[in-house]
Amino acid sequence: MRISVDIQDMVDKVLDGCFLTRDEIVRLLKTPPRSMEAGLIMTVANTITWAASKGKAEVHAQIGLNLSPCPNNCSFCAFSAQNKVFTERKELRVEEIIQLALKAEADGTNAIFFMTTHDYPFGKYVETSKEVREKLRPETVMIANIGDFGYGEAKQLKDAGYIGIYHAVRMGEGRDTQIDPQVRLHTIRAAREAGLLIGTCVEPIGPEHSIEEITGKIVIGRDMKPCFSGAMRRINIPGSALDGHGMISEYRLAFLVAVVRLAMGREVIGNCTHEPNLLGATTGANLFWAEAGTNPRDTEAETSKGRGMGVKSCMELFRQADFDILRGPSVIYGERHYL
Repeated sequence: MRISVDIQDMVDKVLDGCFLTRDEIVRLLKTPPRSMEAGLIMTVANTITWAASKGKAEVHAQIGLNLSPCPNNCSFCAFSAQNKVFTERKELRVEEIIQLALKAEADGTNAIFFMTTHDYPFGKYVETSKEVREKLRPETVMIANIGDFGYGEAKQLKDAGYIGIYHAVRMGEGRDTQIDPQVRLHTIRAAREAGLLIGTCVEPIGPEHSIEEITGKIVIGRDMKPCFSGAMRRINIPGSALDGHGMISEYRLAFLVAVVRLAMGREVIGNCTHEPNLLGATTGANLFWAEAGTNPRDTEAETSKGRGMGVKSCMELFRQADFDILRGPSVIYGERHYL
């Protein structure tokens, strides 16, 4: 048995510093999962990530500030009004947010994401962020994970102490959500123009998503010039419109993480997988999220009592994959050449 020439050529192309075409990404995604070619893709992805990050993994904390029956009705989200998981609004007090952020900081997180539903008041988010920023160490990296906004709002985020944002054109955007993909892209352009770094991901992937759609989202993400990308599987919300499709396996997710790594090229430092898993850390992922507060994949109002994993647990998973853990502020969100 030998590795097929075309797969070997594509892997060599990435190792030589070139980008794959859309058709080449499709070809990678069509690779049989138990083949030698799949093994090569995953091994090379891991090697590229190790080289780009100098063998350092990062754990970023995410704090969900609120939950509500959100009117955007993303079918995959626990906050969706139509999914009827949460029927009342709940918001963390500023003091609670500060305590969760200080704990994440003390546990050694490399960055802290502050997440809200799409309909959370922007002005309140900025003012809360300023209060939190004052309590954190000056070097602590803050990342915004919120709804869509324009250039003026992006500048306010930067002035409030944010280095970057997380944003994605998600699987089924405009079909399984009530958000126009162009609105998502407008937000990303506004953030870049304001000097904010962009983190993204191909998410949330389910068994029903075609190779063509996955490829399209990979290319959209690459065009953002992100500081990280990666892949996340959909966690089904019981009773939701997508629940009947089931979920992809962690093995399939690990393979997709590897393909995204190759598609992003050699220079991008970060490659994520979510939720944290050991297999992904061996196929090109060097970024996990620890979660507290609310979580759009969890039916528990406080995700640390449900699906959310802590900072130290995420670190231990990476250690089991023989990664060193980066100490101090995120390098992924520190590379200014992405702008």
